[in-house]
Amino acid sequence: MNSLMRAMQWVASTPPVTWLYLNVFPLLDKPLLRLTRGRLSVSVGQPVLLLTTIGAKSGQERSTPLLYIEHGDDVLLIASNGGSPRHPAWYHNLRANPQATLTFGGKSEVYVAREAQGDERVELWKVARETYLGFERYQHRAAGRRVPVMILSREGG
Repeated sequence: MNSLMRAMQWVASTPPVTWLYLNVFPLLDKPLLRLTRGRLSVSVGQPVLLLTTIGAKSGQERSTPLLYIEHGDDVLLIASNGGSPRHPAWYHNLRANPQATLTFGGKSEVYVAREAQGDERVELWKVARETYLGFERYQHRAAGRRVPVMILSREGG
């Protein structure tokens, strides 16, 4: 990762910019990601997908733009919630119903989620931190909450 990318990630993980990523950019990204089938996002320089889950309480379809990490055939999602002391809603949705649709790279496919545990989580947390420096800052801000690492694998794969 070059110095410019590190600087951009540092700025993106500051509280004011994190607030934008959590509260403003998703309003723009949802239709943009749907329209382009996950090819374009307002998050320039970062890979963003559209995660579609079933609401844990509502049973309604919910879509959330998220930073993602490709790890072999799997996709990693980090439930940082920008360093909030609470888990993001999409995390609870995946725990209640692990089947989800991911839209990125011009396609939509069904995946099944599970939470990384133990040594696997330690290894994948390192991958996440190397990919996006802000995850470490978010973990620090999370007030003792351990940030979950979710592994999504293609259904039937």
